[in-house]
Amino acid sequence: MANSTTNCLCGAVKITVENINPKFTVCHCQTCRTWGGAPFFAVKCGTKVKIEGDDKINLFKSSSWASRGFCTECGTHLFYKLDATGEYNMPVGLFPDLQGLTMDMQYFSDMRPSYYCFSNETKEMTTDEIMAYFATQM
Repeated sequence: MANSTTNCLCGAVKITVENINPKFTVCHCQTCRTWGGAPFFAVKCGTKVKIEGDDKINLFKSSSWASRGFCTECGTHLFYKLDATGEYNMPVGLFPDLQGLTMDMQYFSDMRPSYYCFSNETKEMTTDEIMAYFATQM
């Protein structure tokens, strides 16, 4: 999916992504659920991301391997960015016109609360699997 453009609620930040992966992920960790009030549905946007209004973005170091960015004016959650690679994951809802998306992976599946579930069959990674994966980057 090429050249998708979006912005925060107030328009202070505009983002253009060159290539969005149509296979989106869902993260059930407590940090994601606290940040957005629900699991984090994210599209992988790679590193070819152009951001206008970056002076209106605040970064929060949310783990030893990633940071989250949000608009300082309206609070819109803009991205989760991996420190080692510079790859962006952005909320699916920022791109309302995307077609053909498929849920591909659920992270921290062992932290998923019992009050919701998905019928989608996906790959899943537990907390231990995530920690082992990122151990070399911490």
